Amino acid sequence: MPCIENSLDSCDLESDEVAAIAEHEQVSIVIAAELGCKLLQSQDGIARLHVMMLDDIQLALNRGRVSHANELADTYRNFRSTHPLPMLSR
Repeated sequence: MPCIENSLDSCDLESDEVAAIAEHEQVSIVIAAELGCKLLQSQDGIARLHVMMLDDIQLALNRGRVSHANELADTYRNFRSTHPLPMLSR
């Protein structure tokens, strides 16, 4: 049975980034890690991950969970620095 450590070893995501994906998609950590790894393989996927994390922050704020929103914002800042949004072609 796959475990989170095995999933993260083969992927360029941190555990808190995977947790944010799991929260957004309402799936297990292992499935979120697999999804995140798959999405990192394309520019559209990377953009989708940015949107997921920003959605998580907004939802936490809407629910009055400011502390959690701050944690998610820290996670997003790290993700944004390691996986910047792809440049849009003109």
